[in-house]
Amino acid sequence: MYLNDHLAGAAGGAALARRVSRSHRSRPSGPRLAELATEIAEDRESLREVMRALDVPVRRTKTLIFRLAEKTARIKPNGRLLRRSPLSDLLELEALRLSVEGKLAWWRTLHSVARTDDRVDQDVMRHLAGRAEQQIRVLEGLCHGAATTAFASDGTGGRHQLRAAAHRPKGWGVRFRAHSSLAPSRCAGGYGGRGPV
Repeated sequence: MYLNDHLAGAAGGAALARRVSRSHRSRPSGPRLAELATEIAEDRESLREVMRALDVPVRRTKTLIFRLAEKTARIKPNGRLLRRSPLSDLLELEALRLSVEGKLAWWRTLHSVARTDDRVDQDVMRHLAGRAEQQIRVLEGLCHGAATTAFASDGTGGRHQLRAAAHRPKGWGVRFRAHSSLAPSRCAGGYGGRGPV
């Protein structure tokens, strides 16, 4: 169940990363986000390899549920009817960062498993955890830039955008809460740390 939950979250995260990459294609951040989307897709395949090594069958129903949640999250209030709002960029980058935090948690868990189970390569898990940490640092920087743009773009010192964010319906967004290790994004003022696994 644990690995299938994370695999489902990884599928949703990969889809979100592709979407964010496409929306930033013509911006300075486009190439780095395209690279990030490729890495996240590769990480999902790495998790599949671990599951095969551990003889854990893939349960596709959970993956479909997470993909549906990711698509549903595209329909969201952002203060704009006909064009993309800068607030959308911030919210999507925060959601992507949360999904990477979940991924980091499972690589750390699998690294611990590898100490007693030689079917899991400890060095590979260490490498993948390090890559997730780097991805989080990149997304932190992008979140900071998106926040600056979003809350300065309406000419009111960000008051309109802040009100829009405060009045989002409860439960909006792809937060991948199946990962018990997820914590609030640093972009939102908190710190993502590991929880119970």
